[in-house]
Order: sequence, then C-alpha cells, then structure tokens
Amino acid sequence: MMKTLTFAAATAALLGLAPAPAGAQDGHFAGKTIDVIVPFGPGGATFVSAKFLEPFLEKHLPGNPEINVIDRPGGGSILGANWFEQNAKSDGTTILFTTSSTANPYVLGQKGVEYKLGDYRVAYSHPFSAVAYVSPSTGVTSAADIKNASQPLIYGGIAAAASDLPGLLSFEVLGLDVKSVLGFNGRGPVRLAFEQGEVNIDYQFTPVYLTQVVASVEAGTAVPLWTGGSTDADGKLTQRDPIAPELPSVYEVYEQINGKAPSGIEWEAFQGIASVTYAYGLTGYMKPDTPQEVLDIFAKAVADINSDPEFQEESKKVTNGARLSAGPATEAAIKAALSPSAEVKTYLRTLLSEKFKVKF
Repeated sequence: MMKTLTFAAATAALLGLAPAPAGAQDGHFAGKTIDVIVPFGPGGATFVSAKFLEPFLEKHLPGNPEINVIDRPGGGSILGANWFEQNAKSDGTTILFTTSSTANPYVLGQKGVEYKLGDYRVAYSHPFSAVAYVSPSTGVTSAADIKNASQPLIYGGIAAAASDLPGLLSFEVLGLDVKSVLGFNGRGPVRLAFEQGEVNIDYQFTPVYLTQVVASVEAGTAVPLWTGGSTDADGKLTQRDPIAPELPSVYEVYEQINGKAPSGIEWEAFQGIASVTYAYGLTGYMKPDTPQEVLDIFAKAVADINSDPEFQEESKKVTNGARLSAGPATEAAIKAALSPSAEVKTYLRTLLSEKFKVKF
C-alpha cells in the first residue's frame, strides 16, 4: 500500500511515527531504497520538507522505492555534504537535499568544503521563499518608502555567510542603511526580538511568515515589504513570488525607488545567492556521473507530483502551494547561481570580511 500524508503526519514522522514503506512495483526503482541525506538535524525546515516530500516521491517514482530520510548534521551542513561527496552512489539512490547554508560556503570557497556542489546533477527543487517586513514604529507603510524610515533600521540574523546572506545583499541592492545584529541561534529568536522591539526589520521563510507573521500583519504590528522574487524564463529574479503574489520582489522595489532596473555588482551578487536560497531553496542533488535516464525519471515524477491533488492540497500548508521543479532549465539556473564570476566572488568575500568580519 502506498503512503499518504497530511502535514500532521509529516510532523509525526519526526517523532519516529512515519507511515509504512511503499510496496515495490515493476519499474526502475522497484525493490530499492533511496537515501535522502539532510545535512541538518531533525526538526528544521529542510528535514521537515524532506519528510513532507517522502511519500510523494515513493508514490510517483517508478517501482515505488522506499525513501529513507537521513540527517547528518554538523559544521553548518558542511559535514553532511562532505559525507555525500565521499560516499554517495551515482545510480539515483543517494540524494543530498539541502539549502543555501550548504551552497554559500561552496560559492565563497570556505575552509573545510570538500563537496563539489557546482558539478552535481539536480534531481528536483522546492522553492522556499522569504518575506521581508518592518515594524510600524519605523513609520514605513510600504516597500516604496523604505528609505523614509523615521528611526534607524535594525536587522537580526544568525550568520552573514549563511541563509541571512541574500537578505543582507538585498539591503545592499536597495542602498539601505541597515544595522545588522548577528549571532542569534535561530530565526525563532529573531522573530521574538522583532516582537519585543529589539529589531525592526526582518526576513522570515515562507512557512513562518504564513503561520506567524501574517497574523501580526493582520493585527497591525508588522508591515510586509517584499519577497526575494521568482525567476523568469531566463532564470532571473524579476518576477513576483507566487507564494506571496501580493508583494513586490526586490527587483520591483528597486525599480519603484530608482525608476530603472537594478544592475551592477550588487545586483549580480544578490541574483546568484538569492536564486539558490529562495527560487531553488530546497534542492535534491545527485553525483555528477548520475545517468541522464535517472534525471529524466525524476523530472517525470516531479511533473506527476505537481499534478497530484493530494500534494496540491498539503503543500498549501507548507509553502502556500509552491510546486516542485526539475529538468534542464532548473539545473542550468542552479548551476549558474553556483558558479559566480570572479568579480562577484571577490565582491562577496570582501563585503563579508570587511563589513561582517567573516573569516575565510
């Protein structure tokens, strides 16, 4: 019997109550187990998303393989990714499922990185956007007047080179004078600091925004500003995010403020880092020598998952109905974002070391 899933079941799975594995049928992965390596601990957004997708992959991959989500935390995700580099199989039965917290150290060339993320094949990707919002105490009522804040803007974050990086880069793109207070041990404490008035501008990932921040917006204690945006046909972050289509993208806000499209090194850096963080926030990678047949199989399964009414219903609770992506266009966009120009890489390393004291 194939697995079915509610969001509650995904949470139960974190407690060891996962549904029974799917029965094998004729097909490419019949009788096989696919290990999905999550380089973070259980309970985080990446692990929860992997468990959420687990039964849908089992249902729609040919042969109905068992999906085994394995957490390998440590080193800010570097240890798990290094394990994948050294041990993963190239037949589609080992997947690295991770976020920009793994991509950014690779892009920036940080010490300890052994994995070659830019060479990996992309099996599938799940957007996991973020929304910026501000306290009404700043006097800001919309994204268009963000530069007219009546008090200094203070942002709270975890680490400049991790998932905070696209948010910090958006401030650079928009030319905002924002004081960044880093070192929080999670986005939850940042959210609490916002509620207590210790910070007054924040980014939260979509699940938290939908379940917690929207209530604050409705209560008048938070003002939504923008999203990172979504990609156009050329893979550029010029479009509104379908997860929060009522809000402008960073690209659109720049146009509103400056009367022209963004360009230059700041935009190029944001475009690359934000693409990996938001548009392709949760991505399943495979080894470079994975057969194209396997990638094609996953692309077909992704199309079938997106058409599955159960997935469409359950995903509303996780990402407001965001769909998976796969195939050559998705892979090309991710590889481009993971391979910035030497100029962009130098800009990022200089900004992080000089402004945020990051050591390389």
